[in-house]
Amino acid sequence: MNVILFGATGMVGQGVLRECLRDDSVERVLAIGRRASGQAHAKLRELIHPDLFDFTGIDAELQGYDACFFCLGVSSAGMNEAEYTRFTYDLTLGWARALAKVNPALTFLYVSGAGTGGKAMWARVKGRTEAELLALFPSAYMIRLGVLVPAHGEVSRTRWVRIAAVVVRPLVPLVRAIAPDVLIGTDELGRAMIRAARDGAPNRVLEMRDLHSLASAH
Repeated sequence: MNVILFGATGMVGQGVLRECLRDDSVERVLAIGRRASGQAHAKLRELIHPDLFDFTGIDAELQGYDACFFCLGVSSAGMNEAEYTRFTYDLTLGWARALAKVNPALTFLYVSGAGTGGKAMWARVKGRTEAELLALFPSAYMIRLGVLVPAHGEVSRTRWVRIAAVVVRPLVPLVRAIAPDVLIGTDELGRAMIRAARDGAPNRVLEMRDLHSLASAH
C-alpha cells in the first residue's frame, strides 16, 4: 500500500507516520506539508509545499497512491466560522478534489473529531466536511478522534494542547480503566487508520470504539 500523508509535523500526523514507517504493508509514504517532518526513512519522501491552499501543479506527484491520511487540522479557539471553515472545509476539500481527479478510487481517511455533527460551530463545519468527503470518495473513512495520548513522544504544535497533555498524563491510567473509549494512543490511532485503509472497516464513520477495535485486530 502506498500512502499520502498530510500533517506529518502535527501530533496526529507524527503518530500516523511512525506507524506507517513501521508497518510492512505500507511500501511508500509521501508526506506533503509546509515544512519537513524531520524523519528520515527509505520509504519516506517529502514534498514541501509552502502554500497548502495551492492545489494545482502537482497532479503527477499524486499518482500511484492507494490511500490518503489527512491529518491536518486546527483548533477553532479564537476563530470565527469563516476562518475555521477556510482551514477545515476549504483546505480539506481542495486537496480531496485534487486527489479524486487523479485517482477516484483512492481511500481517503479524514481525521475529524468526536462530537462532529453537533450544534457547535466547529462540529457543524466538520460535519459538512465529512459529508462532502463521503460523497466524493466511494472509499472514505471519517476518523472521529477523541482524546489523543502521545505514545512515543509526539508533540502538538498547538500550545494549549501541549499544556493539556502534561496535565492529563498522570490521569491516563485511571481514564483507561474506567472509560477506555475516551482516549487513544498515537500508535493505536496509526494502526487503526492503516488497517481501515488496507482492509476496510465496518462503518464509514469511525468512532473511538471502532478505532480501538481496528487497532487491536490481527
